[in-house]
Amino acid sequence: MNELQTYINTYFNIGRDDLTKVEELFKVTELQKDKYLCKEGSRCETLNFIITGYVRVYKYENGKEVTQWISSPSEFITDLSSIVFNTHSRWNIQTLTDCKFYTITKSDYDKLNSFVPTWPLLEKQFIAKCFLILEDRVFSFLSLSSEERYTLLFESRKELFNQIPLKYLASMLGMTPETLSRIRKKQIS
Repeated sequence: MNELQTYINTYFNIGRDDLTKVEELFKVTELQKDKYLCKEGSRCETLNFIITGYVRVYKYENGKEVTQWISSPSEFITDLSSIVFNTHSRWNIQTLTDCKFYTITKSDYDKLNSFVPTWPLLEKQFIAKCFLILEDRVFSFLSLSSEERYTLLFESRKELFNQIPLKYLASMLGMTPETLSRIRKKQIS
C-alpha cells in the first residue's frame, strides 16, 4: 500500500475497490524547489498529496509575505476554495524543497462523484478535517501566547525546524523572526 492509499485508508471509511478507483486518478509528479503549484489570482488546477518535500502557502499582505501554512509529507495541498468552487486562488503555493506528489487534476477530481458512490461523504469528511485544523489554529491565536504557539508547533511538527527557514515558521506562528529566535533561545536554556 502506498502513502496515498494508507492515508485514505486511515482517515476515511472506503472500500478496497473504491480506493483503487481513487488512487488510479492520481499521477506521480515532481516539482523542484521554489516552484509554484499555483499563484494568487490564478486558478488552482490540482489537488496534491505530498510524498516527499515541504510546501508553503502564503500571500502578500501590506507589502510583506505572510505564511499561512507549511505542508509536510503525507498531507494534501491545494487552494481548497479554488479547486472546490472554481475561484481564483487566494494563496501562493510554493515548494520549499524538491517535492514529489500524488496529483489529481481538477477535471479528474470532479469525476470522483461518478467513479466512487461514497465520494460526497468522503469529500465532506476531508473538508471537515481541514476545517477542524483551521479551528485549532484560530483558537491557538486567540488563546495562546507566542511562546505557547511555538511550543505547540515544535512538539507536533518538530521536523519543520530542521527543514524550513525560521522566517517562514515565525510568520506562520504570527510573530517576527526575532521573537521566534528569542523564544527558541529561552527554550534551549
